[in-house]
Amino acid sequence: MDAKEEAFHALCCYTLAHGSPSFIHQHVVDAFGAQDSREGDKSIRLTFALVGLYLHVERGWTGRQVQLAHMKLVRRKHQWPTFRIPDDRGAINAATVLAVSPGSERDQMIDAWCRSVWRAFSEHRAKIEKLLSEHGVAPVPEAPGR
Repeated sequence: MDAKEEAFHALCCYTLAHGSPSFIHQHVVDAFGAQDSREGDKSIRLTFALVGLYLHVERGWTGRQVQLAHMKLVRRKHQWPTFRIPDDRGAINAATVLAVSPGSERDQMIDAWCRSVWRAFSEHRAKIEKLLSEHGVAPVPEAPGR
């Protein structure tokens, strides 16, 4: 296991033990999934990561809401889209987040990580919105301050 996977797994331990009903663990999975994606991966991995990042960053959804959206997406058989993977996938990574003190500072850094990765992939916004629309996953109004 390399250092970035170790940092990801340590963050997973943190978020799974977090106890917040918002389920921030989903945001960690999505940020890492997009940032660690590579050519040859199953297309569902990057699709779901980008859906999660879009819903969280652009629409203010909690991890629990994102998880429910993922469940709705898999109800129908689907050919998942492919996405161009940018060279720069954001300046923040799992190790950056893990270096921050546990608690509200780390939770805020998880959000910053999600925003950083989403910015790197944001050229795919229209494609993600189309996919969500086709599957009846209607984004809620944006949260204040987003």
